[in-house]
Amino acid sequence: MDKNQIIGFSLIMMIVIGWSIMTAPTQEELDRQQYLQDSIKQAEIVAEQIALNPAIESSPTDIEPLNDSLLIEQRTNQFGDFASSSVGTEQIYTLENELLKVNFTNKGGIIADALIKEYHKIEKLEDHTEVKIDLKLLEDDKNRFEYLLPIQNKTVSSMNLFFEGSKSGNTITFKANAGTGYIQQTYTLNPESYKIDYDVSFVGLQNSIDPATEAIKLNWVNYLDKLELNDTWERNISAIYYKETNEDSEYCGCRSNDEDDMSGKSLEWISGVNQFFNTSLITKDRPFSGGNFEVTLIDKDKDDLKLLTSSVGIPYDHGANETFGMSLFVGPNEYTRLQSYDNDLEQVIPYGMSIFGTINRYGIRPFFNWLNTFISSKGLVIILLIFIIKMVLYPLMYKMLYSQAKMSALKPDIAKLTAKFKDDPQAKQMETMKMYREFGVSPLGGCLPMAAQMPIWYALFRFFPADITFRQESFLWATDLSSYDVFFNLPFTIPALGSHISLFTILWAVSTVLYTYYNTKHMDMSANPAMKYVQYFMPLMFVVFFNNFASGLTCYMFFSTLFNIIQTLVTKQFVFDNDKILAELHKEKAKPKKKGGFQSRLEEAMKQQKQVQAERDKKGKKQDTKKGTKKNRN
Repeated sequence: MDKNQIIGFSLIMMIVIGWSIMTAPTQEELDRQQYLQDSIKQAEIVAEQIALNPAIESSPTDIEPLNDSLLIEQRTNQFGDFASSSVGTEQIYTLENELLKVNFTNKGGIIADALIKEYHKIEKLEDHTEVKIDLKLLEDDKNRFEYLLPIQNKTVSSMNLFFEGSKSGNTITFKANAGTGYIQQTYTLNPESYKIDYDVSFVGLQNSIDPATEAIKLNWVNYLDKLELNDTWERNISAIYYKETNEDSEYCGCRSNDEDDMSGKSLEWISGVNQFFNTSLITKDRPFSGGNFEVTLIDKDKDDLKLLTSSVGIPYDHGANETFGMSLFVGPNEYTRLQSYDNDLEQVIPYGMSIFGTINRYGIRPFFNWLNTFISSKGLVIILLIFIIKMVLYPLMYKMLYSQAKMSALKPDIAKLTAKFKDDPQAKQMETMKMYREFGVSPLGGCLPMAAQMPIWYALFRFFPADITFRQESFLWATDLSSYDVFFNLPFTIPALGSHISLFTILWAVSTVLYTYYNTKHMDMSANPAMKYVQYFMPLMFVVFFNNFASGLTCYMFFSTLFNIIQTLVTKQFVFDNDKILAELHKEKAKPKKKGGFQSRLEEAMKQQKQVQAERDKKGKKQDTKKGTKKNRN
């Protein structure tokens, strides 16, 4: 090293040593740091003791108060007037009635968990044994229910405050002091109800809260737990529901991440909804002032189902004593119970939107419940419902079968057309349509009953997985009509199909294939041979979809197809007279025909299509001839 390098390194070392001396903490600061570390260790020791002996939990004097002036200053900087409420010990308070047991914590003054007494979760063990366990809502430690208070140029979360709790009868009051003012939360559990009256009061805070504040933000973070065996379907229909004043309810997010901005809107209630349970916050005298809602999907291998984040405004007028009244509903999606609140809360039950939801709410649901008053088995009620629907729709079924019988009677004539126009499918189609028109046969006659049943069928598609009356109800081999039935488990998982086989789905597919074969074996499909195979392929393809669907629906589908087969066989064997049908066809042929009608338009369209095709073929031949001539010249 030369002289300049030695001088440079020496100066650097002197600067480092000087800076270390100047920034070294004083003995007083070292004592304060050691005191803080000792306090943290003491808190950890107490926490361990509480875990080993829960009885210690109710003793708020186990931790020595941190009266050090520096710590007090730090808490004041962080919590403002609420500094004295930022230190304490967590305590649990309980409210209970015949339906609900709710544990509250004074840390934030919120619900720690809520036990739904009349319902249970089913947990499947490794050997596929199913056991019942307690069903709780709002029990996730990651949940937050906090008021974000704009205090002295800072935001204080009520979740970081220790409230003073007191219980009187079925009412718990939590109070967090802020100098001369305080924030108070009051919970009252109604008897024989899932409803909790809930008030939040801001007393004497008018000088502490930012004067520009028009609404205090309520932030609700709710991690939904998996409560059902079929958590895939539960994931697909869980969401945040909310209702704007004088409007229908809306929802945020079902099958994907979603976010709704309702800033500036007045909202009557918000609800975090599982498949069969919900936790709702309902306003009383005044609505929420705006809101933002976000739904985030969670990986399927995690314990949680979804993350629901709701942020709404609590109107604040800077009065000396302001109370905002609300109600909490923590319980099952029982339609009649939710409807009794007279605020459209029953719309959180995912029966479907538009006409299908209407059919479920005001048609299928009350009719099914009425039948259930006579028959206790939900599966037998499903079969009875099918029988009644089939009898009501039998006139349409009769017309469909009669149309099929007339087409079957014309099969020999169609066979002649097939032989005559075997090289010209379009001509054969035109002549077939002409024959149908002459004999008064409509090829679309069999579509009417199917079209008439589609709204009912699609409504039932939403009804069985949404109505709690089917939850954990067994029938035959199905243990839960709201979830898929498991006839046997596979030792592996097949993508889309799953790791089980649903017998109701297999029976439906097989019966549908047999019914399709019987109905179409007399039909001529030479014009479109692919349809002969597609009609069998579709039921087999839908096995993958319905294998994971509610067994209430697949049970309905199977027995509905079974009733179709019985109706078809009985009608064709004992009701129809083939000779009379043939005589009627010839009588219809002898009648003068009016021009027009759907078949005439269809026939005319086919003629035009044939002409267009003929012109294309003619042009193609000319081009081929020109190419051949040019080639010969070359």
